[in-house]
Amino acid sequence: MSGKIVTITRQYGSGGHEIGKLLAEKLGVAFYDKELISLAAKESGMSPEVFAQADEKMSNSLLYALSTGLYNYGNGFSAMGDLPMNDRLYILQHKIIKEKAEKEDFVVVGRCADYILRECDRVVRVFIYADLEVRVKRAVARQDIAPSRARQAVTKADKNRANYYSFYSGQKWGATENYDLCLNTTGLSVEQAAEILAEYLRLIEKKA
Repeated sequence: MSGKIVTITRQYGSGGHEIGKLLAEKLGVAFYDKELISLAAKESGMSPEVFAQADEKMSNSLLYALSTGLYNYGNGFSAMGDLPMNDRLYILQHKIIKEKAEKEDFVVVGRCADYILRECDRVVRVFIYADLEVRVKRAVARQDIAPSRARQAVTKADKNRANYYSFYSGQKWGATENYDLCLNTTGLSVEQAAEILAEYLRLIEKKA
């Protein structure tokens, strides 16, 4: 499959990361999630561990930077040192995602990539969700979260993702109108979900 970039936004515990990685393997393209942290660290000279701690956290400081002109997408990244680490990470990831979109096809999870690439006509935007009880069970099984606090952890993670997305994009996380396809993975395996996405891409490619 060529000519497409797939952005995956996902609820916590819905299997989005695993589905995205398998889809990338099926398509024979690159997969980006946490890998973008390493790329951002390499470009900035910062420690990957420092950026990892700041990953997908929101800060009001970026609004100040935007309003005062400290930061400009088109003219480089001025005064980056004045911004908190999570804002620096977002700016660098934004730059890397845009650059990669000019050169290659890939699957990317999170990072507001659907918003960052909103003007790219090669992008297919996917939202992956599942019933809360299923996501809680997955969190316990895969993330080693205690059953007694799993529900709280899942809902908190979703809230953090929604806040992060809203802050940097100004849009509502999970709103159906922001996506080309919304997939409920409640009764699906990772393999089945990835195959559904691959088939969807084949169908829209034929239609085009």
